[in-house]
Amino acid sequence: MPKALYLIATKFSMYRIGDVIKLVHYKVLEVMNMEEALQKKLESKTLNYESYFSDKALQMKASEIRELLKLVEASDVISMAGGLPNPATFPVEQIEEIVQEVVREHADKALQYGTTKGFTPLRLKLAEWLRDRYGIPISKVDIMIVSGSQQALDLMGRTFINPGDLIVVEAPTYLAALNAFKYYDPKFIQIPLDDEGMRVDLLEEKLKELKAEGKKVKFVYTVPTFQNPAGVTMSEERRKYLVELANEYDFLIVEDDPYGELRYSGKPVPPIKKFDTEGRVFYFGTFSKILAPGFRLGWIAGEPHFIRKLEIAKQAVDLCTNTFGQVVAWRFLEKGLLEKHIPKIIEFYKPKRDAMLDALEDYMPEGVKWTKPEGGMFVWATVPESIDTKLMLEKAVKKGVAYVPGEAFFAYRDVKNTMRLNFTYVDEEKIKIGIQKLAETIKEELGM
Repeated sequence: MPKALYLIATKFSMYRIGDVIKLVHYKVLEVMNMEEALQKKLESKTLNYESYFSDKALQMKASEIRELLKLVEASDVISMAGGLPNPATFPVEQIEEIVQEVVREHADKALQYGTTKGFTPLRLKLAEWLRDRYGIPISKVDIMIVSGSQQALDLMGRTFINPGDLIVVEAPTYLAALNAFKYYDPKFIQIPLDDEGMRVDLLEEKLKELKAEGKKVKFVYTVPTFQNPAGVTMSEERRKYLVELANEYDFLIVEDDPYGELRYSGKPVPPIKKFDTEGRVFYFGTFSKILAPGFRLGWIAGEPHFIRKLEIAKQAVDLCTNTFGQVVAWRFLEKGLLEKHIPKIIEFYKPKRDAMLDALEDYMPEGVKWTKPEGGMFVWATVPESIDTKLMLEKAVKKGVAYVPGEAFFAYRDVKNTMRLNFTYVDEEKIKIGIQKLAETIKEELGM
């Protein structure tokens, strides 16, 4: 407890309320003076902080989305910028019951260090889930539990990327994947998307060019189902086509699937991993969107020899993933609660998706286009090329609405007129108002 609050708490009964207010005032001033003195002390130092950082650390940049969220989280702005699951979807009561059970019956395992590869009963249940749900022939030896799928991305870079390696990404693609891979100095090849996901035909053309130059791709990274940020889904035909190219041109595939269970309309498409015939596909999954992100639990499914090397890499990072959370997730799966909970999430999110698509149709001016996702959390909007959405953001925030400028989702930041809109966090009425405000901002930029 801070000293000022401690003094207030211990002396409250000795003072009248007026005296307490004075005490608070003086103690706040005291703390402010201490902070000011500390700041001056830091400024007076001649220490060159930057000189101590590694070259790689100096290249690191904060996530633009995280920085944007800091600006709007405490304001009245309608934020469609984040990618956060809605807390109303968290199964709090079931988690509370399971936590009590885990403490009562499994504390010896849940509170202890675990193996780097992950809690075996959870890996067994996940293997069963992937077989039954998606038809992926897999066992526990093919699965490693990680601290959220973000760690999976970092481990992929740490284990497989040499400086200068060619990595294929979608344009646009998941910003945090770009940030994770950039640390290991690859060269990115961007392949555009359309309504059926990555243009695999254009990828094949690029692979032929590279082969003629004596070069090859290390791996292709894709979010094929309800893509972040675009919301589109790769067709089954293209998924098979991508695996065929991987076999022919000898590269790996990283399939990142955080949103696959969140389908609101349309026909499910099997994961790319289901078509993997040579062990080239890594399948990344997470509990963040279907249970709760605070658990920081994800998994990698892949060929055992690859998983073993990833396991060794993880040992040097955090020894093991949060064991307590793994045991809770195992019990949640074991009791059959996850398959009952997912439809509730879908029921909660679908009206929000519909509200956003309806509002875009009602309010957006001519020249603005957007994707129509069958699931997931995002809509991707493209405005006329005369508008730079990063420059427009300040005006939008002043009107009371926020989005993520699309530039950051491109490996080379070469597209300026796009934006990502999240529909899962705010209610339907605010979505309608937010889209209306955004449309007004765009119209002003267009001089309408």
